[in-house]
Amino acid sequence: MGHKDDEQDELFVTHAGLRKGGGHPFYEALEKVLKAQRFDKFVEELCEPFYAEQGRPSVAPGVYFRCLLIGYFEGIGSERGIAWRTADSVSLRLFLGLPMSKNPPDHSTLSRTRRLLDLETHHRVFSWVLAVLTKANLVNGKTVGVDATTLEANAAMRSIVRRDDGRAYQDYLVDLAKESGVETPRREDLAKLDRKRSKKGKNKEWVHPEDPDAEITKMKDGSTHLAHKLETAVDMKTGAVLGVTLHGGAQGDTKTIDETLEDADNNLGEVHEQVDDKTSKRVSLRVEEVVADKGYHSNDVLTGLEASQIRTYIAEPKRGRRRWKNKEAEKKAVYANRRRMKCRRSKGLMKKRGELLERPFAHMLETGGMRRLHLRRHDNILKRVLVQAAAANLGLLMRTLFGVGSPRSLQGRGGLLRALASAFTAVLVALLALWRWQRRISESIKEAGQVVLGIRPAHPLLVAGPRLRCELAFTTGC
Repeated sequence: MGHKDDEQDELFVTHAGLRKGGGHPFYEALEKVLKAQRFDKFVEELCEPFYAEQGRPSVAPGVYFRCLLIGYFEGIGSERGIAWRTADSVSLRLFLGLPMSKNPPDHSTLSRTRRLLDLETHHRVFSWVLAVLTKANLVNGKTVGVDATTLEANAAMRSIVRRDDGRAYQDYLVDLAKESGVETPRREDLAKLDRKRSKKGKNKEWVHPEDPDAEITKMKDGSTHLAHKLETAVDMKTGAVLGVTLHGGAQGDTKTIDETLEDADNNLGEVHEQVDDKTSKRVSLRVEEVVADKGYHSNDVLTGLEASQIRTYIAEPKRGRRRWKNKEAEKKAVYANRRRMKCRRSKGLMKKRGELLERPFAHMLETGGMRRLHLRRHDNILKRVLVQAAAANLGLLMRTLFGVGSPRSLQGRGGLLRALASAFTAVLVALLALWRWQRRISESIKEAGQVVLGIRPAHPLLVAGPRLRCELAFTTGC
């Protein structure tokens, strides 16, 4: 019997002796799509101004952006986790185009490359992917749905400081306790004092020193955290993400919708420049209709969108009787939106809104691993979010071309096929049993008919009445 410690590594291993594993079928198909669209040439020309001829060897732009795509498809939110995953997988090495003798980039290289490349470069990559979807007839751009969600920041509430003098929260409570007459406040005294204070978490007074863009926000589960707000514009016909913006977590929906729609319009304009005339005719040059929930309903939003010649399908909250004195423009916009919300088309759009707007959030944040951030400051976070949205659009393209939008979808295909095969076998067994039961019944009926005619004795399981005898005599064919 051999032991694990008996084997000794060879001193030299030739290239032919290296074990080569097969690539993942999803990443192989995705690589074919990227190569057909000449992705590497595009990003190399785009990132050329950021690279110098001298210095240490740097990671290729195509490898860097592929690593971020892997973060989305594998559900890894941190760059350190992406580096570990790529170093551990042979199929991901093949997707990155790295030989076995070369190590994939580590997390420090990825973070340095992200800081080196500006935000506009990441935005150009997002618009390039959007142009690829346009060539596949997956972008319409006429009707757009807008929705937002919160991202938990990489910052703790206990680390916030005062904006005016930089005092920590605990020191601020101690000073308040001393002003109230408690010379040596204990922890219980500070907690009691803090409970009695109202509106103690104002963003105008408190800030995190390392992430000043994060704001104190009440999350959907009722807890309070430092968070950012992610807002997306989604094509209501295909589900493609057309625009992505990032804001402070406490920003209202009515204050951020204009920036998101402007970003979607700019992306549609860039798409028209990257595709040919025949393809651009299928895509709207600007957003013409907006679908949103009741959080976006306000007089200013409706009047502003109407002035921009954009039709609105925004759900109206219950506010009771409205007063429209000296507000004729607001009244006209609100009533027009209310009439549109009663039509059949608006009801269909509202049903699709729950599907097409929530799906990108589920893919990008939940399964994509970005619900809790590992980066700080909006410029860094938005770089990662833009590539995350581009990966979600590539997943939509892969789902349209090959029926699978992520590599993990293939893991359930084997189980699904086995379940279908077992269900099919069960149906066949049930049909066979039914056929046997029907055959036994027909044989019993035939024997009963022979008993009626006096051919052979009656079957003990059959009790034939007068009506049954007539029917059985008729079915024998005599």
